[in-house]
Amino acid sequence: MAKKKIKDMVAELLCDYMKEQGYELYNIEFLKESKDWFLRVYIDKAHGGENDYVGTEDCEKVSRWLSEKLDSEDLIEQNYYLEVSSPGMDRELIIPKHFEKFAGRKVIAKLYKGIDGAKEITGILIGLKDGTILIEDENNEIIELARDQVAKINLAVIF
Repeated sequence: MAKKKIKDMVAELLCDYMKEQGYELYNIEFLKESKDWFLRVYIDKAHGGENDYVGTEDCEKVSRWLSEKLDSEDLIEQNYYLEVSSPGMDRELIIPKHFEKFAGRKVIAKLYKGIDGAKEITGILIGLKDGTILIEDENNEIIELARDQVAKINLAVIF
């Protein structure tokens, strides 16, 4: 079965349960590492504030429920490891909703090709507009990055 289809089916399976429990699905990965397959499900609090993070108990709860559902539905043919976790404080921003939710937060964008010798841009996320990521740098200048220029963009962790 195709990876995309498995991810879609797992997302559909989780949809109602996640809403009922006050969670939202952040991301799903289904990938092969070495000889083993991993189904990784990243969850977040549906209405969580800046300091409202997913804990171990939340992950265990979703993992138990999903494991039972996947066993009964028998959606995945090959053996795999199920991992349910938080996307973390330094979470990667993947879909447009993430850029909207975390606008105003400090981010680190890693670029495929450097701009003026820099392959990393740090600043305040303004948002995502028409496929362009907008970041305000420390000089209050707006940097526009085409989505396909950015290898990865994560929230910066500030201590």
